[in-house]
Amino acid sequence: MFRSLDPVMTVREFLASLGMSAPAVSWVSTVILVLAVILLAWLSKIFTRLILERFFTVLVKRSRSVYDDKFLETRMFRRLAMIVPGVIVYYLSSWLLRENPGWLIFIHKTAAVYIVVYSTLTLASFIEGWHRVYLMQPISSGRSIKPYVQVAKVLLGFTGILIIISIIFRISLNSVITGLGVATAVLAVVFKDTLLGLVASVQLASNNMVKLGDWITIPGRNIDGTVIDMTLYTVKVENFDKTINTVPTYALISESFQNWKGMEDSGVRRIKREIRIDARSVTFLTPDLLDVVARRPLMDKWLRDNNQEIEAVRKGEVTSLTNLGVFRAYIVAYLLNHRDIDPKMPVMVRDMPPAGSGIPVEVYCFSRINSWVPFEGVQSLVMEYVYAVAGQFGLKLFQSPSGSDIEGLKRNIN
Repeated sequence: MFRSLDPVMTVREFLASLGMSAPAVSWVSTVILVLAVILLAWLSKIFTRLILERFFTVLVKRSRSVYDDKFLETRMFRRLAMIVPGVIVYYLSSWLLRENPGWLIFIHKTAAVYIVVYSTLTLASFIEGWHRVYLMQPISSGRSIKPYVQVAKVLLGFTGILIIISIIFRISLNSVITGLGVATAVLAVVFKDTLLGLVASVQLASNNMVKLGDWITIPGRNIDGTVIDMTLYTVKVENFDKTINTVPTYALISESFQNWKGMEDSGVRRIKREIRIDARSVTFLTPDLLDVVARRPLMDKWLRDNNQEIEAVRKGEVTSLTNLGVFRAYIVAYLLNHRDIDPKMPVMVRDMPPAGSGIPVEVYCFSRINSWVPFEGVQSLVMEYVYAVAGQFGLKLFQSPSGSDIEGLKRNIN
């Protein structure tokens, strides 16, 4: 019979009863107790997997709430349950290996590191779970908090690393942090992208500069598309040709970019195009051209506003009215009565400074349709009509000589 219920003493008494020497008893008992701790660790892991993990899974699936499902998806409950084996090993080793300080310190450190690792992973899963719950809320539409989630995870991981260092080297956490203060410059270089991304994310969010789903253009990087993802480090943009560009988050702060969100929210989109008029085709208004203009629709108001000068033209007198001015007035009237042009927004047709390629005449208005493909259709129809109707006012469009022009000139010379 063994005289003690203490497992350590029981093992030693059993080995001594086998006739082993004192050194052999000490060495073999240590091996047996270490193996016992390992066995307990394995059994506690089996217990965790079969009992705790399944318990949490069944509990969540039976719950009516959909929010706890998100935490199950992030494996938070599994990681939380995995802390239990570390705690069991930590305290049982204190009992079984109390007379083997070398092994006790090693197993304590290993178990403590294990507990810190799984505690950190559990908290990271908790943060990710709340992020997924947030994405289920209406407020998350277009408002990404992913960069802040990543910052929280980075800080959590960094804290876990500091605690592990303090455990392994048996120094206080304050001493570890103090030592890091000396290496601030090195850390600033190592975490440069993280710091820049953090600052950029805060500025983008606080100033409401860009959100998920926004259409942005970055000319310097050949980016023209929709923001589909924003992280602490990168912003992903799906271009309209279905290619995906990735740009550093801080680039949206350091570089200029164009956000089309205001245009999309306004419900309209600007048309700003110009045609080139041959300066030699610009003339004063004649009675014959006036008759053509008078027969065109939408010109009643212009005829009333310029009644005196029109009477002078009919008498054969020269006035300030020109075919280009009448053309501009007609295009304005046409745009104001176009079903796809918003008359409440600025509508104008103006002369631009002349150049060697003719007189630029700019058409400026806003389409009621701002979706890309339908808008291009509206813009094309408007400009095609402007091109076609210019000749009816005696105007000629300017274009550089082509091959057919040169061939015609050669035939005339011959």
